[in-house]
Amino acid sequence: MVFSLRKQIAWVLVLGVLFLGQDTAFAQEATLTNITVSNTRDDLLLYLNLEGAFSEKLKKAILSGVPASFSFLAKLNLVRNMWINPDIADIKVIHTIKFDNLKKEFIVRRSWRNNEPEVTKSFNEAQKWMTEVNSLKIIPLGQLEKGQQYQLRTKAEVSKQTLPFYLHYVLFFISLWDIETDWYSIDFIY
Repeated sequence: MVFSLRKQIAWVLVLGVLFLGQDTAFAQEATLTNITVSNTRDDLLLYLNLEGAFSEKLKKAILSGVPASFSFLAKLNLVRNMWINPDIADIKVIHTIKFDNLKKEFIVRRSWRNNEPEVTKSFNEAQKWMTEVNSLKIIPLGQLEKGQQYQLRTKAEVSKQTLPFYLHYVLFFISLWDIETDWYSIDFIY
């Protein structure tokens, strides 16, 4: 069957719109919110929330038993004009969620809480645990200099699904999720 040039162009445009629309429809915008730097008598602390991380694909994968991990990155720098800002602290914490189909419960582990399993039957509660960081110790205050300017940068990433070794070769083009936030910065003087 021979198509005219106009029909071929029309089909290309229709397919292009379908593919472009599919990408934007499934785009996920994750953001860090409520970022707060605080301190105790001894330590500098970080509080934050991650919003928009649980896409429908991710929820379905978790409910089918696939574990997911969120990584939270925090970098503390001493700010110096006209000099390279040295890293004072570089922290990565990981939250992992797994659904136990037999017990119908969610198991969440957070590395900054000694990876102790926290168990709930509520998916909403498990999502809350996965997306919040409360009282994360960044650095002892004794290591900071009074009157100096510092910058704390934070970012979050949803880890890609890891497939069994032999499937990486067959399904190399599949990525169920690949979400990360921008870097967020807080400047403060200690």
